[in-house]
Formats: sequence, structure tokens, C-alpha cells
Amino acid sequence: MSETLYIDGTRMRLGRLCTSVAKQLINGNSVVIVNVENIVVSGSRASVMSKYKRWMGLRTFKNPEEVGPKHHRTPDRLTHYAVRNMLPKSPTGKDALKRLKVYISVPDELKSKSFQKIDDADVKYLRGKYLSLGEVSKSLGWAGQ
Repeated sequence: MSETLYIDGTRMRLGRLCTSVAKQLINGNSVVIVNVENIVVSGSRASVMSKYKRWMGLRTFKNPEEVGPKHHRTPDRLTHYAVRNMLPKSPTGKDALKRLKVYISVPDELKSKSFQKIDDADVKYLRGKYLSLGEVSKSLGWAGQ
């Protein structure tokens, strides 16, 4: 018996949110995350952007300009990849990932739903600086909303 969890990502920490979402997916539940552009990444702007820029710059040695991974820059894809990397690399993990839906803002068909907050992932427990995923994406070249 699986249930669908509706989670509002506003002012939630990316890592903590994704670990709890991954656990729910492995347990067989479906998860819908909205407002992913408001999810935060902890750290100063310089440290966060240096890590993401390094990840975006990864290429192959064969032909770095034409061959290599092309990384998405949108907040919904960054969140999707964060959850994907926390799932097992097996058929179980692939089936779990199919039960995940991630949205920028709240789509019209989900406006009537009640959204949960994950208390462990709330930014109120964070003592240092942080940056929203929307700001990170815009710095990486996303032409967002």
C-alpha cells in the first residue's frame, strides 16, 4: 500500500530533503516535490558556486568540447539528480526513481493538495550562510522564470 507524499521545498536544505525523500521512495511511496527553486544549499556563495562550476566543467579527455556529459542547470533537474544519487544503483533504485516528481513552483493540478514540510531539513537549524537553488541555477546559466 503506497501513498503519495506532497512536499513543499521552500526553505528546505537540499541534502537533508533528498535523503528523506530517497528513504520514502525505497519504502514504496510516491513523492512529489514542489517549489524546488526555493530549496537551499548550505555554504557561502563562493564555495557553493565553485563546487557546482567544477561539476559542470567535467568532460572527457577524448574531445572535451564535443564529447562528454552535458549537465542540466534547472533547479528541478538538480534536485532530481541529488535524489537519484542517493538511491541504490540497481533495479530497485530505478523503480523508486520513477515514483519521484519534481516541479518548479506549484502546478495548477496540485494547487488543492496539502503540502508537508520535513522538519529535519528546515533551514532554521542551519547556522551558517546558504544559497537558494534558483540562485545557483541562474549563476550556472538557467534563464529561469
